[in-house]
Amino acid sequence: MNRGATVFAQITDFLPLKKFRQCVNRYQGNHRVHSFSCLDQFLCMSFAQLTFRESLRDIECCLRALQEKLYHVGIRGKISRSTLADANEKRDWRIYADFAQLLILEARALYAHEEIGVQLKESVYALDATIIDLCLSVFPWARFRQTKAGIKMHTLLDLRGSIPAFVWITHAKTHEVNILDKLVAEVGAFYIMDRGYLDFGRLYALHQLPSFFVVRLRSNIQLRRLYSTPVDKSSGLRCDQVVVPLSFYPRKGYPEKLRLVKFYDAENHQSLRLLTNQFTLPALTIADLYRCRWQVELFFKWIKEHLRIKAFYGTSENAVKTQIWIAVAVYTLIAIIKKRMKIGLSLYTILQILSLTLFEKMPLERALTETEYKKKMAASHIQLKLFES
Repeated sequence: MNRGATVFAQITDFLPLKKFRQCVNRYQGNHRVHSFSCLDQFLCMSFAQLTFRESLRDIECCLRALQEKLYHVGIRGKISRSTLADANEKRDWRIYADFAQLLILEARALYAHEEIGVQLKESVYALDATIIDLCLSVFPWARFRQTKAGIKMHTLLDLRGSIPAFVWITHAKTHEVNILDKLVAEVGAFYIMDRGYLDFGRLYALHQLPSFFVVRLRSNIQLRRLYSTPVDKSSGLRCDQVVVPLSFYPRKGYPEKLRLVKFYDAENHQSLRLLTNQFTLPALTIADLYRCRWQVELFFKWIKEHLRIKAFYGTSENAVKTQIWIAVAVYTLIAIIKKRMKIGLSLYTILQILSLTLFEKMPLERALTETEYKKKMAASHIQLKLFES
């Protein structure tokens, strides 16, 4: 007799299943499917993410050992390695991309009032990309160098809660700046970017929306100073100037004035030259905004270390994208659970606990709150502090 719900079943209760079915129907995901549905596939892959499974055979062995508990979790189809491989190979990855975006919208609403270290009411986003390396002999479709293969994960991270507001997966050859064409910018929001996104024409399109940007300047860009504002050099600031591009094409792409802020980061011994279209905020706030961009680097490092997006269960492009989008969905779902249940543990700790208790029959709240885990962390593990609010 089944007594009580497993931890995994309680986690799936947070899934908006009606919206999931709408995503499936949009791409006819269950067309001619008799036994192993898209929901079965999603739950099996989520299990693999939460318990750090290494392969499809690993997933099959573990789930078959728990056969009597799968029905109450929501997995109704027969588990086999070949069936799961075929599902990852053939079912449209956009089903899981759309569903992940729905979870992202829910999570962003929950984290809308999180502090980011800078006193601003507007939304603040960090835009960056990371390359996920692949084996060239196994993934020949992803070749981007003579001896290397890989894909690029472009991410717009909402700094209020470290929620990915926008994710786009492309070939590794795709330059970062092209993603600005895909971006649907938010009026009045701040976009923090590194040097790879410095394109004056695209930045001017953001300016006309209007949105604000802070982008690091490349050393080969020439600017003409119009006038300067005095700065307190003891704070690390070196100059605050109003400038215009000097060269023909940058001037043509951005025909208006820009603001240049130079800042010396004594902690990292780094000089920063920042270009922005925001003229009213203090220069030190502009520098602080750019330093917040480091959160997207921590996000990339965190998900590579703690989610299964470096070792893949399939070799096709569809299988790789399916796995990445389900990983994003799982990451966001755990963030939603953390916020809704007001859990004080870090996301890393929650995932570690769930990996051991997923099929235990105990209240989810007790599993995640009644612990003697000490939340004190060394400075070297700062990347694990996402969602520690």
